[in-house]
Amino acid sequence: MTLLARFPLVAGTVLAMLAVGALLLNGNGAAAQGTATIYALSVALYRAGTMVEGLFHGRWGIDLLAVTAIGATAAVGEYIASLVIVLMLTGGEALEDFAQGRATKELRALLERTPRHAHREADGRVEDIGVDLVAPGDVLLVKPAETVPVDGRLLSDVGTFDESALTGESLPAERLTGDLLLSGSVNGADAIRMVATASAIDSQYNQIIGLVREAAASRAPTVRLADRYAVPFTLVAFVMAGVAWWLSQDPVRFVQVLVVATPCPLLIAAPVAFLAGTSRAAKAGIIIKNAGTLEQLSRVRSAVFDKTGTLTQGKPVLVGIRLAPGTGLSEDDLLQLVASAEQYSSHIFAASVIAAARGRGLSLLPATGASEHATNGVRAEVGSMPVVVGKPAFVEDNTTGFESATLEGGQLAVYAGVGGKFAGTLIMSDPLRSNAVETLAELGRLGVRHTMLLTGDASSTARHIGQSAGIDDVVAECLPPDKVAAVKALTLRPVMMVGDGVNDAPVLAAADVGIAMGAKGATAASESADVVIMLDDLSRAALAVDIGQHTMRIARTSIWTGIVLSLGLMVVAMAGVIPAVAGALLQEFVDLATILNALRALGPRASKMSRERQGQGVSTAQARPQVQSSGRGPL
Repeated sequence: MTLLARFPLVAGTVLAMLAVGALLLNGNGAAAQGTATIYALSVALYRAGTMVEGLFHGRWGIDLLAVTAIGATAAVGEYIASLVIVLMLTGGEALEDFAQGRATKELRALLERTPRHAHREADGRVEDIGVDLVAPGDVLLVKPAETVPVDGRLLSDVGTFDESALTGESLPAERLTGDLLLSGSVNGADAIRMVATASAIDSQYNQIIGLVREAAASRAPTVRLADRYAVPFTLVAFVMAGVAWWLSQDPVRFVQVLVVATPCPLLIAAPVAFLAGTSRAAKAGIIIKNAGTLEQLSRVRSAVFDKTGTLTQGKPVLVGIRLAPGTGLSEDDLLQLVASAEQYSSHIFAASVIAAARGRGLSLLPATGASEHATNGVRAEVGSMPVVVGKPAFVEDNTTGFESATLEGGQLAVYAGVGGKFAGTLIMSDPLRSNAVETLAELGRLGVRHTMLLTGDASSTARHIGQSAGIDDVVAECLPPDKVAAVKALTLRPVMMVGDGVNDAPVLAAADVGIAMGAKGATAASESADVVIMLDDLSRAALAVDIGQHTMRIARTSIWTGIVLSLGLMVVAMAGVIPAVAGALLQEFVDLATILNALRALGPRASKMSRERQGQGVSTAQARPQVQSSGRGPL
C-alpha cells in the first residue's frame, strides 16, 4: 500500500510544504503564507472533529494542544511552524503505525501462519478444501513444510513437526502413530496422513489467535493512566504558555511554548510498550490474555504452585513391585492385571502403570464392569478375577490381608487387590522438575516474597517436595475449595497461581494471576487462566514475571521521559530562545526517542541470566530427592 493511501494527510502535508517552498523560491511570500495558513487551519478544523470524538473515548489533551498550536502559529504569522506542527501531528499516525508494527511482529507472524486450506482424502482421491470445511473424522494429507490445519491424530508411522509457533520451543518434535498433532505446527520433510479430531474453530491454533487478538485489543491500567496524564499536562502547558506571553507581552512566546508541548509519548509510547511485551511473551510460548495481566505480573509478591505436573514432572515411573505373600502371582502378572484395570481410569497414575506394563512387553487384558471411584481408585473384572487398584483405604475396604507399604523418600504407592485379597503394591516415583529450584530462586530475585505449595496429596509427600523445591508454606490433603480458600487468605498480593488449567481451574480463577502451564487443546482457551504457557516448562512462569516487570519499567520510563523532556523544552521556550519552527522539530525528536525506547520491551532486559535461554534449557541442578506418598489423591 502506498504512502498516499495509508497516510493521506501526511502526503498532503508534504505536498503543501513543497508548494510553499516553491512559492518562496519564486519570491511570492504572501501566496506562500496564504497557502500554508489555509492548509494548516483546514487540518486543524478536521482534527478538532476527531478531538471531540476522542473525548468520548477517554482520549484527552493531545489534539487540543496541537489544534491550538496550529491556530496560534497561523495567527502570529509563523506559517512555516504551522506546517511543521501539522506534519508532526499527522506524522504521529505513521510513527505509531511503524511502532505498533514492530511491537506486534511476533503476533502478526502468528496471524500470518493461520491455516487456510487442507487436503482431504475422499473416495480414493485428495481434494483441496477450505480449512473451515474440515470436520472431525476427516482424513487429511499434510505435505512437507505445510502447516497442520486442524488438531488431529497422526496416522503415518512417524512425523517431525516444528511447534515453535505454539510452544516457543525451537527444537523439532517427533510424533508417532496415534500422537496428538496441534494445528499451527509445521510439518517436516515428509508428507504425513492424519485424522482430524476437531474443526478449525475448535482447534488449538484458532484458540491461540483469539487470545492474541484479545490481548492486543485490551488496554492496561498504566495505558489508561497515561491518557489521564494528558489532562494535567495540557493545563500546565497552557498556563506556562500564558505566563510566557504575559511576561514578554509577545504572543509569539505563547506559540513557542505550545509547539514543544504536544504529549505524543503519553498516547503512543505506553501502548507500544505493552504490545511489545505481549509479542515477546508470545514468541516464548507464553500467551498473555490481556494487557492488564502484564501489569499484575510485574507486581507479583506471592507465588502458589500445584504439585503434580507443575513442580514435579507429572509422569510417575515404576521403580519396584512388592508382592503380598501367598498370592501365587509374579510381578509381571500383578502389573498386567493392574494395568488392565487402570486402562479405564483417567488418573495420572493409570497412564504411568500402563506405560510400565507395555515397557515390559505385557499386553492389556479386556476388562468388564470397570468403574472409577473419584480420587480413590478403580474396580474392574479382568478375565474372571475382580481387581481393585488405588489408595490404601480404598483397597483395604475391598480386600482381606491388607498391608501398608513402608516408603522411602520420593516414592509413591499404588495398592492392588486381586480376587478379594490384597495382592501387592506398585512402588512409583514422581521426580521434581530439574529446573524447579532454579525457577523458585529466580522468582525470589524478581521480588516474589512468599511461595506456597497446594496439593491434595499426603502431608509427608507435600512437605518433602516443598522442602526440596524451597517452598515457604505447604498445604496438603486439600480439595479444590480448600485451595481457593488458601489463595484468598494470602495477604501478600498480587498472588500468582501456577497449575494445569483444568484440575486447578477454580484456584486459577481465584488468584490475581492464574497461569496454566503446558496447556494443550481446549485448555488454551480456559477462562480460568490469565496466562497460558504452551510449553511444559516451569521456568516460563518466572519468565512471564520478568517480561511483565521489564514491560512496565519501559512503559513508565517512556511516559515520564516524554513528560520531563517536554516540560524542560517548555521552560526553555518561555525564555524565548527556541524559535517556533525549531521547537516543533525538537518535539518530534522527543516523540521519536520515547517511542523507540518503548520498543525496547521487545527484547530481554540486561541481567545475569537470559530467561529465554534458561527456559529452553535444563537447570544445572540435577536430580533432587523425590516425592513420597502413601496413595492416590486429588492432584
